[in-house]
Amino acid sequence: MSSEPGLRERKKQRTRQTISDIASGLFLRRGFDNVTVAEVAEAAGVSAKTVFNYFPRKEDLFLDRFPEAAELITRAIRERHEGEEPLTALRRLQRELLRDNHPFGAFTDGYRFFWQVVIDSPSLQARARERAAEFEELLGSLLAEAAGAPSDDPWSRVSAAMIVSAYRTVYVTTVDKVFAGEPIQKVVEEHAALLDRVFDCLERALAPS
Repeated sequence: MSSEPGLRERKKQRTRQTISDIASGLFLRRGFDNVTVAEVAEAAGVSAKTVFNYFPRKEDLFLDRFPEAAELITRAIRERHEGEEPLTALRRLQRELLRDNHPFGAFTDGYRFFWQVVIDSPSLQARARERAAEFEELLGSLLAEAAGAPSDDPWSRVSAAMIVSAYRTVYVTTVDKVFAGEPIQKVVEEHAALLDRVFDCLERALAPS
């Protein structure tokens, strides 16, 4: 049986992407706090109710890739190579994202505008922190699952907190370099090197006993 989404699901995906793209354009031009959901709905040709059906919170219109990130992390751990540790699978995922210049691993000058919108909006910053906490919870449950432990296993939760905190610090450090005007190629190379160093440290700290 095909795993490809059906016509109805593809239509829903297109509608969701259209709403998000239009909203992002408005936020980039006018600032997140200066645009209402009603204005997004009007520009997208849908009702405000439809917008909220796809995006429960206004902030999710701009931070719309978090579900994709959760899916990538989940798949990386659950579909990892036989005998491979979850942390190794996550390292491989990060390398692939950088290699493919995926939005989660891209640091072009254009992304500066995206980050500036977030920096200018306290509500977006708060939502980003909430999402980081959600990632931590998800990762904790995935690590516990991989270890055959209960979903609330304390060590899995500690491990997830260490991984998410370390990655967030690396990411913010790299974004700061972009805003400082450092050459993008140099920024990307230093980002990859720092990630490798961090994963080396995490692997030693979280090595199975």
